[in-house]
Amino acid sequence: MIINCSETSPNRIYKILISSVVPRPIAWVSTISNLDIPNLAPFSFFNAFCANPAILGFACGYKQGANGEMIPKDTLRNIRENNEFVVNIVSRRLVEKMNQTSGEYDAGISEFDAADIRAASSYMVRPARVADALINMECRLFQFVELGGSCLILGEIMCFHLDESVLPAIDGGIDLSVLDPIGRLGGELYTTVSDRFALARPKL
Repeated sequence: MIINCSETSPNRIYKILISSVVPRPIAWVSTISNLDIPNLAPFSFFNAFCANPAILGFACGYKQGANGEMIPKDTLRNIRENNEFVVNIVSRRLVEKMNQTSGEYDAGISEFDAADIRAASSYMVRPARVADALINMECRLFQFVELGGSCLILGEIMCFHLDESVLPAIDGGIDLSVLDPIGRLGGELYTTVSDRFALARPKL
């Protein structure tokens, strides 16, 4: 079967896409509004793109307004206003709280309060970070890329907060057994990284 994207509804394409590009890491993004109202929301169109400078990116969609117009979600609006955000990595033990923050809350409501999530002050940016996340990345806006139905937000990582428990004794990486991150599949499905294997690169 061939699916011609130009002849297929965006909803059908979306379902195929999110079930094919799996698992997707989750950016649990905290921002703050001009009225100093914290916001926290998860995004699974997310990845890292460069280490020098340290760049990550996630796509944030638009929502339909009362008159049918497309308006930016709170996360996108806040970053446009303040140019800062924090990406918090979601461990398995935080997944229920993360899911709670995915609801369409009013802009005047803090998801930190709605989902009973502990906030911690950031070091270099205004938005708070999730205190119980084992990894937080404080970011400043690098670039917006408008994609039509969503906006790709590229951020430069200004600093990492790493819980000592995720730092292994060797190689400077992250202990995935401790971090226990989750990924997004299609529909309402999620996954963990408990099934792992190693492959050495070929020496040519």
